[in-house]
Amino acid sequence: MREYGIKQLRRKMETGELTAQQITQSYIERIRIIDQSGRRLNSVLEINPDALEIAAQLDQERQKSGPRSALHGIPILLKENIDTADKMITSAGSLALAGSIASRDAFLVEQLRRAGAIILGKTNLSEWANFRSNHSSSGWSSRGGQTRNPYALDRNPCGSSSGSAVAVAANLCAAAVGTETDGSVVCPSQTNSIVGIKPTLGLVSRAGIIPIAHSQDTAGAMGRSVADAAALLGAMTGVDERDPATAGSAGNAHQDYTKFLKRSGLKGARLGIARNYFGFDARVDAIMEECIAAMKQAGAEIIDPVNLDVEEQLGPGELEVLYYEFKADLNAYLAGLGENAPVKSMAEIIAFNEQHRQTVMPYFGQERMLAAEKKGPLTEEAYQKALAENQRLARQDGIDKILAEHQLDALVGPSGGPAWLTDLVTGDHYSGGGASSTPAVAGYPHITVPAGYIFGLPVGISFFASAWQEPTLIRLAYAFEQATRKRQRPRFLKTVKL
Repeated sequence: MREYGIKQLRRKMETGELTAQQITQSYIERIRIIDQSGRRLNSVLEINPDALEIAAQLDQERQKSGPRSALHGIPILLKENIDTADKMITSAGSLALAGSIASRDAFLVEQLRRAGAIILGKTNLSEWANFRSNHSSSGWSSRGGQTRNPYALDRNPCGSSSGSAVAVAANLCAAAVGTETDGSVVCPSQTNSIVGIKPTLGLVSRAGIIPIAHSQDTAGAMGRSVADAAALLGAMTGVDERDPATAGSAGNAHQDYTKFLKRSGLKGARLGIARNYFGFDARVDAIMEECIAAMKQAGAEIIDPVNLDVEEQLGPGELEVLYYEFKADLNAYLAGLGENAPVKSMAEIIAFNEQHRQTVMPYFGQERMLAAEKKGPLTEEAYQKALAENQRLARQDGIDKILAEHQLDALVGPSGGPAWLTDLVTGDHYSGGGASSTPAVAGYPHITVPAGYIFGLPVGISFFASAWQEPTLIRLAYAFEQATRKRQRPRFLKTVKL
């Protein structure tokens, strides 16, 4: 199946060359051939059993009254921690919630369905969004097993939105939704050579998403191009009474971010090169220097160096906040499931994991859950002090300060390094770098775009800025993408060819 973007698929449906049902069937067949057998990427946990029927209904609707939106009839995959009120499970990849069916769609799913998108299925993820253990293997869940990187099958896909990124990279869907607390959209996107947009906190409702921490959690859009990710992002926005954070998006959100796609978008832009993210790998640095030269050639004004010195100060405080909020937010989510919830608290999840250690914890434990369970309520001074300090460092004394001092449109840095070998014995081995933490803690938007390759393994470049600056970042990212066109399709190699 050819790699068609959302715009191409829409045109083929408009001309009658393809129907939504044919497109959906093609993706389902590709999932079965590439993901469930053959290369066994293991990125899709479940195919929506109603997908073809929904596609047929949308085809009939198109003929009678025209398309609802640009996403009408477009198959989209969802990370499996996002609620769908249908026949699919929402478990965050954990056997503790196996069989849990949501009674209501997540708000973003309601928005996608309203736009006419087809919810094709659910993707594998790092169990509990990679917040169960200190020694986890990204992309592994007790429900789904290990997701594999399509660029080299023995390499890790990064997490926690591993399945969403791999499925997009392998052309198993038109685009996918992931979620991020710190790096979980950006890292798998850059590691699988796709575009990932982690939006401003509150642009997309968190209602109906299994949480880690409300001060940083957000869903994000993942696509093979900036245009696809932008189209998906716009369809998910909206003020939701179930999520107070979305009130801030009123007047700041757009239902169509594709209007900001400009090939000349780098011309006259002032970009700060965040050198504090460089230096962990000379090969990544070399790729970034090529990218900087390309942006300068495209008309950008490069301010170099610009350093975010607050990055190193965030670590301990961020983890403290995440532990407190993980316990409170997960317990609240489980309570919302009602009497049918398989487990009703984090304490019960911990007990379930211990009781089923052989299947749930064969490779790594639940140290982070144990640490979170020890935390008290969110009224405790330790939590409130850490949260306020984190947000001050990341916002006022971090991104906002640097942007204002240098009159910048955005900050730029490497998204990370090449994928490491998957290791179920000792867990992840991050190769260093990555600009995710400061924008994640700040709750600010962050986009990663394919930038190059090291022995065929992808490396991405990051653009990030202050709250509600998605239009600017999309304009910059699209112009960079069009000027460089770095993305290469995966070849499903068994291992890297050195």
